Amino acid sequence: MSTAVNSPLVWDVAVDDAPVALSARGDLVAVAGAEGTVKVFDAALGAEIGSFELPGGALRVGLSPDAGSVVATGPTGYALWRRADGRTTVRESGAWSAAAAWADGTRVAVASGRRALVLDVGGGELWRTEAAASTVTDLAWMRQGRRLAVAAYGAVRCHERHTEKPLVTYPYVGSHLALAVAPTGRWICSGNQDASIHIWRTRDGSELTMSGYPEKVCRLAFDDTGFWLAADGAPDVTVWDFSGGGPEGTAPRSLRCHETVTALAWRPGAAGHLASGGDDGTVALWHATAGRPQARLRPVREIEGTGAPVAALTWAGPHLLAVAWRDGRIRTHGTPSRTAL
Repeated sequence: MSTAVNSPLVWDVAVDDAPVALSARGDLVAVAGAEGTVKVFDAALGAEIGSFELPGGALRVGLSPDAGSVVATGPTGYALWRRADGRTTVRESGAWSAAAAWADGTRVAVASGRRALVLDVGGGELWRTEAAASTVTDLAWMRQGRRLAVAAYGAVRCHERHTEKPLVTYPYVGSHLALAVAPTGRWICSGNQDASIHIWRTRDGSELTMSGYPEKVCRLAFDDTGFWLAADGAPDVTVWDFSGGGPEGTAPRSLRCHETVTALAWRPGAAGHLASGGDDGTVALWHATAGRPQARLRPVREIEGTGAPVAALTWAGPHLLAVAWRDGRIRTHGTPSRTAL
């Protein structure tokens, strides 16, 4: 399916590392490579703005909401880069750091072994959580940065500012691989090693498990409305409806394009547009909330890749989609208005 007219190539660069993660905020796009090289590009032009190295390799990268700082996490620690002066702070803690999440332009939470650390933009520690039962696998802020959700084996624990012990604990016997919190704060969801999605309603702690996935669920993402949750765990991307009373007793929409899903990202806004990437190297664009429950949807269009698997993708605003392939190519494609794909 051709994208020459409706999804034009805006820029195309190559990095000398295998990309593992992308992040976009404001006018910047950041890419992290498996060997620890992190590069920051101008989102509109593709010009390199800065770069730094994280010894031991990288797993995640995240731009702050104001595009003023970048955090990268990896198997042996984490690093922070500051746009204003290019200063880089590296902490080789020796602890597995699989996740990071910005509360705002001044505070970021990073996983560090069995704890979560909350840092300022210079890398100074503001506070830390008590040790969980096992390694922290994911993090998410709630209540506009006033509460931090921390996922580790056996539970998701929620901490208020400067509280080492959790104020609320949501137990689940299993290994959490991904965490998604609805923008409304109404729902907390975990994708799990046991091929399930577990859901907590934060108002009363009631629970729901959606099981039966053929593979472990590694990727979860809420759209901006908080009404739709996309997940991997199968050749189909599943999209669950969280409006009203939530997904209990309902069936998801199924999006079939890739043999193995490797990336998911909702387009900013409320149009229900989703981008997905696969190990076949293709990127699919979807009206992911169209049809009815149990509907099997087809892509609105596909973007041809480089031949390598898709490593990551992210939206740099509503009109620009950034994609990283594992062969080191980073490309951005323009998209039409929010009401069209």
